[in-house]
Amino acid sequence: MKNGSVVQLDRISDFGSGGWGFESSLGHFIIILIFPISVFCQQILETHKLSRNINETSGLEYYGDFLVTHNDSGNPAELFYLNDLGEIIFKRKFKSLKNYDWEDLASDNDYLYIADIGNNYDTRKNLRIIKVPNNPKEDSNEIISFYYPEQEKFSFRKKSKYDAESLVCYDDYLLIFTKNRNEKLTEIYKVPKNKGEYIAEKVGTIKTGSIVTAADYNKELNLLVLTATKNFKKYYLIKIENFALFSEIRDLNMVEIPVGKTQIESIKIINQNTFWLTTENEKKGNPFLYKLTF
Repeated sequence: MKNGSVVQLDRISDFGSGGWGFESSLGHFIIILIFPISVFCQQILETHKLSRNINETSGLEYYGDFLVTHNDSGNPAELFYLNDLGEIIFKRKFKSLKNYDWEDLASDNDYLYIADIGNNYDTRKNLRIIKVPNNPKEDSNEIISFYYPEQEKFSFRKKSKYDAESLVCYDDYLLIFTKNRNEKLTEIYKVPKNKGEYIAEKVGTIKTGSIVTAADYNKELNLLVLTATKNFKKYYLIKIENFALFSEIRDLNMVEIPVGKTQIESIKIINQNTFWLTTENEKKGNPFLYKLTF
């Protein structure tokens, strides 16, 4: 994919013609979003080849002028700090931690939250979020353990309901967006930011017609963005403006991400219309860092 590539979507029926639904148990309301078939235009502004040391890049955050990412399941417990050309500037290793299935990153003013929440076949009983200081020179960590109260069975299930690859900070809570392969929707759960063992509280459902693979939220912009796929051949960016758990969702846009067949598990908001994302190498070639606008 070269810089300046443009894709136009003439239809968005892959995600259903009935619109989008958002159901929240916080406010006890259901919002159905109906929108006409539209044409969106999106453009890749920058393309940067990443090191094969981060072949399974999953998760993307800021630390000062750096972008932070990591590999997912089975890889070493370490974070990679990149410049805006995708070059690795330094690594942060955690000797006392294990990467069971790191899937995303979120941060606030003081802490970085590592989402060890991958649960491909609904078999994990040790789901957790690792809380570490933003400062890479500090080596401490705290564990936020949780479970989904609705999950009663932990036997192997190919079409899993309780896998997740997406985490955002939302006020005093962390929001987890599930990757529900069985129903092709995402359920939103919240847990506190403090160390401890918690029952995750279900606070909403977004009927995406797809499975969600990454998320980011910007409080100043009131903007939530998700990446999603229906068949693992095409990936989409879902943009939800004026996002608030207690407020009506009025604006929701979806566009195809024009990078061809790949795997996308990270996104970071730059501004209202521009985003960083990374792609895995799919066992050949290199992973990439992209800047996308639409």
